[in-house]
Amino acid sequence: MMPPINWPVIYPELAICITAFIVLIVDLFLPGRHKWVLSLISIFGVLVALQIVFMNFGLKGDTKAFFGMVVSDATGLYFKTIFCIGTLLAIFVSITYQRREFPEVGEFYTLMLLSTFGMMIMASALDLITIFLGLEMMSIPLYVLAGIYRGRYRSREAALKYFLLGAFASGFLLYGIALIYGAFGTTNITRIVELIADGKPYSPFFVGVGSVLVLIGLAFQAGVVPFHMWIPDVYEGAPAPVTAFMSAGPKAAAIVAILRIFVITTPVIDLTWVFWVLAVVTMTWGNILAINQNNIKRMLAYSSIAHVGYLLVAITVGGEEGVSSAAFYLLVYTIMNIGAFAIVVLFAEREEFYENISDYAGFGSRFPFAAITMTIFMASLGGIPGTAGFVGKFMIFSGAINHGFYWLAVIGVLNSLVSIYYYLRVVVAMYMRQPQTRLVDIAISPSLMIAIIITLLLVIQIGIFPDNWLSLAKQAASLAF
Repeated sequence: MMPPINWPVIYPELAICITAFIVLIVDLFLPGRHKWVLSLISIFGVLVALQIVFMNFGLKGDTKAFFGMVVSDATGLYFKTIFCIGTLLAIFVSITYQRREFPEVGEFYTLMLLSTFGMMIMASALDLITIFLGLEMMSIPLYVLAGIYRGRYRSREAALKYFLLGAFASGFLLYGIALIYGAFGTTNITRIVELIADGKPYSPFFVGVGSVLVLIGLAFQAGVVPFHMWIPDVYEGAPAPVTAFMSAGPKAAAIVAILRIFVITTPVIDLTWVFWVLAVVTMTWGNILAINQNNIKRMLAYSSIAHVGYLLVAITVGGEEGVSSAAFYLLVYTIMNIGAFAIVVLFAEREEFYENISDYAGFGSRFPFAAITMTIFMASLGGIPGTAGFVGKFMIFSGAINHGFYWLAVIGVLNSLVSIYYYLRVVVAMYMRQPQTRLVDIAISPSLMIAIIITLLLVIQIGIFPDNWLSLAKQAASLAF
């Protein structure tokens, strides 16, 4: 007889999924002027899911469901918290923008929630097939969101490029899963570890090639060089709130899947040298290309690639220290990156007049609050002391030194110093350049102000008092081993 499904394990995912369909159904009956109700329903649903995640931290007994394909452990719950926070902030950022730019598109929030559902599935997954299903559930709504500007060529181009390359990467992932299944006769990660520990013979070729193909599929979503080609064009062409959303959550989902497969659950598959090389190439290439970017969305796109390189340093370190530093940095990156994009959304006009860094000239005197806030976000992204970004990078690089990866830490610190240059370009433009055209008045909507204030306070608070946040990340990592 089939065992009962352990429903509490997936209550957070169910809350997000049910909310997505409620939004979709309510949208059918709402007139255009009342579409703002959909954002309130979405916010409420995410808050409910977040509350369930907190409750599941104390879940007793069996924490697995669906024959061990998903699990509700500390690592998964920690990352679900990141996804909920990121989605909540992205919704606040997008409310006014969505109402102004595409008010007729009620499914905007449904797509965002369904993508979050896929991320949460990936965080819970203990099976390669479940990871693949979660990845597709996350990616397909993102393809649509990237092209939601149906009347704009760049948006359509971004969606098509993202879809084609994403489908190609998914093929690599699926083929890698097939090879691993051929070697072990199962796709359950826990079972694979047990078979290897028991000395079951397997084909090293199948496992090696399969592992590399799985890594390629996940590296695409994370934006690891050389699988990053889609990021600059998609980030530039997609609406700014969508860019904010996809710059944080999907990367975190791909990273947690990599942690599950290659660090936490299967340390027998040693790809340390691969991650070492990928970390160096990714952070160096991302920073070099970000230097010459004038479009701020493209600059933040290449910046995000560099930040993935820093995360790969933590993955190279591995163990509790590597996982905890990666988990902490992903939380910090989500907050400060969405905060930066919130300012970009604030300055974005219908004709995208304020998308270039040079267009920010004079903002320091004209919009002092927004300029100061953007300066703090740029400082945090660059790793200036006193900000959350500094604490995150310090944890990653100190972990690399503690485990003997001295050159990797040196290269990481040098890259971080290089990144300060192009982040300062935004600050210099705001405070030391004169505007070439007349600056129009910009009103901050209440929802956007909420997102900006929350991210600003968290960046400062984590930067000055990081202990509680660090302990949460360390707890999530320690319980995983």
